[in-house]
Amino acid sequence: MLDEIRRSVRESAAYTGRAELNERTLAALAEVPREAFVPAHLKELAYLNRPLPIAEGQTISQPLIVALMTDLLEPGPDHVVLEVGTGSGYQAAVLSRLVRQVYTIEILPALADGARVVLAELGYDNVTVRTGDGYAGWPEYAPFDGIIVTAAPDEIPQPLVDQLKPGGRLVIPVGPVHGAQELMLVEKTAGGELEQKAVLPVAFVPLTGDH
Repeated sequence: MLDEIRRSVRESAAYTGRAELNERTLAALAEVPREAFVPAHLKELAYLNRPLPIAEGQTISQPLIVALMTDLLEPGPDHVVLEVGTGSGYQAAVLSRLVRQVYTIEILPALADGARVVLAELGYDNVTVRTGDGYAGWPEYAPFDGIIVTAAPDEIPQPLVDQLKPGGRLVIPVGPVHGAQELMLVEKTAGGELEQKAVLPVAFVPLTGDH
């Protein structure tokens, strides 16, 4: 899987501007057992570089996208990060190997409950899962060093921008579910201004909720 990720990163460098990923990112992916986060009947496919269906009509992103989004976030050992869209819990598990604390929100109760169980069983005790609408972020623990969103809104949610620290990074797919989506990197400067960069065309499930 890691060899395929490295090859795909090199091939997509013209889009992403990244010909290689940080070794910390790759080590985190090597450590987290992806088969624990996919349905039992798909475990033999867990290490293919492709998305897979999970419960509630959702998907677990392909490893390349997980690796790229993680790397774009530039997570540090002392960082506190927010994930919107827990899904199976795989992205949160990868982040947990790289930062001090992960807060992750999932709008679908069945997915949130399932992820909470798997993460606890595997000992990822620096991940806190909440059931709720991630569009509003998690103000109680803001501001965050980084925010990663694994579902696509039509526009970047202002509450997430507000909850990002100066110097922080937001990695988010943006665009309509059946239209063109772009993976965006949003950086908040020390003065609070935003710098945005389109990284890669993507296809994510929509960010649902009251917005």
